[in-house]
Amino acid sequence: LHVDRQVTGCSDHDGEDVYNLDGEELWFADFIKKEGVEPQPPFIDHITYRDGTYQRAEANQHVCKTNLDVIRTAMKDFKIED
Repeated sequence: LHVDRQVTGCSDHDGEDVYNLDGEELWFADFIKKEGVEPQPPFIDHITYRDGTYQRAEANQHVCKTNLDVIRTAMKDFKIED
């Protein structure tokens, strides 16, 4: 039984897109170098992600930042109850 996760997050200046398996990072998007990184140790059977995974991560960032703008607009006039 394994637990795998994909995490996508963003802010105005940064973003994250990563795949994990059982708490170990298998792949992450390096948005500075514009490439996917597979930081797996050499003593395991290497897991490779499909072509296009980095491009999907970039698309996820675009969606995330668009959603962030929408939420900010929706929450602009929202009053916090004391």
